Formats: sequence, structure tokens, C-alpha cells
Amino acid sequence: MHAPKESHMEAALRVLKYLKREPGLGILMPSHSNLKLEAYCDSDWAKCPMTRRSLTGYCIKFGGSLISWKTKKQATISKSSAEAEYRAMASTTCEVIWILGLLKDLGV
Repeated sequence: MHAPKESHMEAALRVLKYLKREPGLGILMPSHSNLKLEAYCDSDWAKCPMTRRSLTGYCIKFGGSLISWKTKKQATISKSSAEAEYRAMASTTCEVIWILGLLKDLGV
């Protein structure tokens, strides 16, 4: 990549740590799979009983293989479940845009 950032290095290290910890699992990319990017997200509104903050979770698949996932407590308190869902979608969209840029840089 022409201008890597610290977040790129952290993502690469996360993948390498996973592959090192689970050598038998790896990331399976079948040769006959389509190159379709799929993203799923969800939120759990006001899940934390102490702070009333919501949880965001997403997973992203490429060619049927899971390539990215995350669960995190949202930074702000959402006033409704719809607002929590929009925050989850925004977080997922940011990750999808980053992955699309990475795939473009890799020539996929």
C-alpha cells in the first residue's frame, strides 16, 4: 500500500496473530467462490446496565469466508434502538469502505 497507517499495521498484526494462534484453521478462500463482499451488523440497545450504552457488532464475509468481525460498546448513549442500529451500520460501513480500498490496492 502506498500510504499505510498505524490502523493498517494493527489490522495486519491481528490477522497474523490469528493465523499463528490457529494454524489449522486459517482463512479459507475456496477457488470456486464468488468475490462478493457481505456485511452483517446488529446492535443491542442500552445493553450495559451501568452506563446504558449500546453494543455494536458486525461481521464481514468475502467470498463466503469471514474476514473481519468486531463487537464494541458504543461511545455514546443512544436515545433509541433505531439510533443504536444506525451507529452500528455506520461502523460497519466504515469497515467495508476500508476493506474495499484494501481490495482495490491488492488488485481484486
